[in-house]
Amino acid sequence: MKTIGILGGMSAASTQLYYRELCELTHVAMGGLHSPELLIRSVDFAAIERLQAEDRWEEAGQRLNQEALALERGGAELLGLATNTMHKVAEAMMAGLSIPLVHIADATASRIVEAQLSRPGFMATRFTMEQPFYLERLEDRGLTPVIPSADDRNEIHRVIYDELCQSVITAKSEAELVTIAERLGDQGADCLILGCTEVGLLLNSSNVSVPVFDTTLIHCEALLAAART
Repeated sequence: MKTIGILGGMSAASTQLYYRELCELTHVAMGGLHSPELLIRSVDFAAIERLQAEDRWEEAGQRLNQEALALERGGAELLGLATNTMHKVAEAMMAGLSIPLVHIADATASRIVEAQLSRPGFMATRFTMEQPFYLERLEDRGLTPVIPSADDRNEIHRVIYDELCQSVITAKSEAELVTIAERLGDQGADCLILGCTEVGLLLNSSNVSVPVFDTTLIHCEALLAAART
């Protein structure tokens, strides 16, 4: 099995999900005492969030590039960026690396196409819902993302940063996000992308009426598949 490099900490809550899920997937796939070969670099999200808020994406890309290079030097043979939003700087992050990046949007799009669905509702940070870096990769696969209204985008973003990234889980926010998911269904969404690695802490197939594509779980499956080839 190849060594997977995970660049995480954005947030720490989602990176914990990556570790747990990769361990569980490996155990199910290989049995016995098997566990994944992992290197994890967890950065301080407060510093990254400040760069996001101040629109200093070039600096953010340079920072993640240094961390990705460190993972490669440490022995990582493929890389997973454990956040949807920071894939905005994926190209800059991979400058000078020779190992492949398993892109979270590509893995998610492939799964939706395989399911023969085409109009995914999309719930993520404002950056990811409003900027083209992620949506265009979905559209390149023939998908038509259904985006929440401005007010709903603001509420999703608030829940992610003020609550989920800080491991705060509330029934009130769950109900609010479920209602937003229902509105996306009313707009014609035939499935739902949990386009932030923390949103799966509140939404899943038990409280959403359309098929749910959790990017964290899909990404972990894609990383393990790549590591086993």
